[in-house]
Amino acid sequence: MITFTEVSALAVAVEIIVTVFKQRAPGMTLDRIPLFVWAMLVMSFLIIFAMPAVMVASTMLILDRLVGTHFFNPAEGGDSLLWQHLFWFFGHPEVYIIFIPATGMVSSIIAAFARRPVFGQLPLILSLIAVGFLSFGLWVHHMFTTGLPQLGASFFTASSMLIAVPNGIQIFCWLATLWDGKPVFKTPLLFVLGFFFIFVIGGLSGVMVASVPIDTQVHDTYFVVAHFHYVLIGGAVFPLIGAIYFWFPKITGRMLSEHLGKWNFWLAFVGFNVAFFPMHILGLQGMPRRVYTYLPEMGWGPLNLLSSAGALILFVSFVLLLLNVVTSLSRGRLAGDNPWDAGTLEWATTSPPAPYNFSRIPFVTHREPLWDNRESLPVVTGLSVDSRELISGTLTEAYPELRESTPEPSIWPLLAAIAVAASFVASIFTPWAIVWGSIPVAIAFTGWFWPKGAPEDEK
Repeated sequence: MITFTEVSALAVAVEIIVTVFKQRAPGMTLDRIPLFVWAMLVMSFLIIFAMPAVMVASTMLILDRLVGTHFFNPAEGGDSLLWQHLFWFFGHPEVYIIFIPATGMVSSIIAAFARRPVFGQLPLILSLIAVGFLSFGLWVHHMFTTGLPQLGASFFTASSMLIAVPNGIQIFCWLATLWDGKPVFKTPLLFVLGFFFIFVIGGLSGVMVASVPIDTQVHDTYFVVAHFHYVLIGGAVFPLIGAIYFWFPKITGRMLSEHLGKWNFWLAFVGFNVAFFPMHILGLQGMPRRVYTYLPEMGWGPLNLLSSAGALILFVSFVLLLLNVVTSLSRGRLAGDNPWDAGTLEWATTSPPAPYNFSRIPFVTHREPLWDNRESLPVVTGLSVDSRELISGTLTEAYPELRESTPEPSIWPLLAAIAVAASFVASIFTPWAIVWGSIPVAIAFTGWFWPKGAPEDEK
């Protein structure tokens, strides 16, 4: 199932990369691409380079179990540490596969609510790329206690601390944007401010566990649990909730309640910190993770009770978010096309958007096109009015190269997905599933890619 998931992610990553590079709106040069799109592009490259490692690892594991190989069996010459290397080579970039899209969400929200373009667009883009590169040189800091050579561990300590630099650049650019703007403190921006506070704490504890002596002391304790929750919930979930409040009007055409939103934020912020900050102290006191109970004389009871209370508050905040979404879908205030007066292209179409997004493809002349052309966007002319056509452009300047017809609706992609999924699920139980499953997969792909001709071919 892990292999199946990674194959799916690789397919989506390729689609995102090709779409960003070749199907941008004309005029959207590389320096005019929204930061959220840049984040998704970097994330897609991380998927392409990181996911094959865990696919190889999971395939080797299922071969050990079904076919009788011994990749990870030390008794037969295998190496269990090989599994850890393959897994963590994927596992640490995976942290940034989760986190980098959140940074794109933060950039979009800050620009809209600071009422100005993001400060330091180029440094932000370069820091995203740097984080992507550096994330592949960190995996061994998860394995400092496995007996690896200390000289090698020192290099991974250095690279683990170095990645704080591009992350710090992003934080300072966002703060400078707010400082020089006129911030409007709506719910999406509140979740971004909560992200700043929580993620910086998680980053500081990350620099701590990057050090071999400290990591040896706190490895597999609740200090590590506290660290990765501060990084992932603070670094991904808080921006994601802010993004829900930000883009919900565009997706549904209705606004979420601002009153409930503020309650949602404060309950989530307080509940999270009450739940997870005590775990730093518990970890330093030696409380191990992955152990479901402990002796009362260890003295960990009061802080665990406090963490449980915080988790309950955090749970209530998510119930409030769900209530806000459900009630706003039917009774929320109508949003209009651009309720936040944001500057990027998605706010130029209706809320919710039509299936085709834009009836006429816009022409981009600015990083924030809606702030540059408040009356009406320039649009592309010369496309067919009888069928839906897209423009494929050059890589850097998005200069139009050719027109492409949108494919007609088809059942074959769904059949191909079902065939691939069935083959992978069956392979859990027998290796023959891959052999026999390849037949329906081949039929579905043949039907999908069989030349069908385009409307212009018939004229």
